[in-house]
Amino acid sequence: MTADLLVVGSGFFGLTIAERCATELDLTVQVIDRRPHIGGNAYSEADPETGIEVHRYGAHLFHTSNQRVWDYVNRFTDFTPYQHRVYTTYRGEVYPLPINLGTINQFQRAAYSPDEARAWVAEQASRLTHEPANLEEKAISLIGEPLYEAFIKGYTAKQWQTDPRELGADIISRLPVRYTYDNRYFSDTYEGLPVDGYTAWIERMADHPNITVTLDTDFFDETQPFNKKACVGVTPVVYTGPVDRYFDGAHGDLSWRTLDFETEVLPTGDFQGTTVMNYADTDVPHTRVHEFRHFHPERDYPADRTVVMREFSRFAEADDEPYYPVNTPQDRERLLAYRELAKGETDVLFGGRLGTYQYLDMHMAIGSALSMFDNLVAPHFTSGTPLAGVRHDGHGG
Repeated sequence: MTADLLVVGSGFFGLTIAERCATELDLTVQVIDRRPHIGGNAYSEADPETGIEVHRYGAHLFHTSNQRVWDYVNRFTDFTPYQHRVYTTYRGEVYPLPINLGTINQFQRAAYSPDEARAWVAEQASRLTHEPANLEEKAISLIGEPLYEAFIKGYTAKQWQTDPRELGADIISRLPVRYTYDNRYFSDTYEGLPVDGYTAWIERMADHPNITVTLDTDFFDETQPFNKKACVGVTPVVYTGPVDRYFDGAHGDLSWRTLDFETEVLPTGDFQGTTVMNYADTDVPHTRVHEFRHFHPERDYPADRTVVMREFSRFAEADDEPYYPVNTPQDRERLLAYRELAKGETDVLFGGRLGTYQYLDMHMAIGSALSMFDNLVAPHFTSGTPLAGVRHDGHGG
């Protein structure tokens, strides 16, 4: 292999590293991805029947308060002024999320002031008088039983495919409740969607003469040249695949939740009137429905057809796409063991959602990659600083 660096995975983390190395250090970078497309879970494409841009791995909303990340991503795309708002259907009625003053007043058929709503929630939460022993009790201690039963219990059971009473209390540390009528989902300084779509943005990141992207290429397939056995110890590697897979599951598999999607073109110009509708009732099998036309109201989409995607959550099995770390005590124990193994690898850095076993929003993945470039990758190539012996979260140690 003749490249200066091998990046395994073409998601935001891997491509940020590749782009910085190519642009700032004039390095040649080989990027590989086992999928047939670039961009990881952020990949989007136009539906062939309607032309509506569909996020193939679920809705991706870009938001950040990190000025450096915002300045960086604006090199590759402009953003629309889109602000994300979510609603939930519960017992045949639609409520705004996150839980806010409007949600509470609608739920109670009341006209509480902020102070009155705060007092009502505090009264409900105070009814749990013992230390929470599971997720259900923890949630009730935070927002009270009525709001928990309506908006959290059924949705959580579907997300985790587990009774909330069997989930650990440590899964949640807080449940946001706003005592205003603000139902903007994110509170970051910057928010929007890429004007030309996610794939166009991602392709611009990789559009550098020093970067080569090879798809349908598995790092663990020794019949192709960019494999683990041939490259590790020979060429520096930034690995963004599953950390347990890298070590052949030596300490056991890390557990993940995965998502299944059902996509449908419907003969109407508007199915639900909003981008994302959650479904809190357990008798509805899906957790939420995305309607992609609403992400880009500025676009000239068909007036008589729309694309919807129903989302289902379950525990991932061996061949499933991992989305969200389950992070049980056993998972955390195994992760520590894998971090110890990672310290012994020569010129290999682990990053991204899969490589660190962390859920990372897009802005977090990009920010983490910029930090890794600054603190580890650039010093290695400019002054010979070793890449070995780093903590698995991407910081020196």
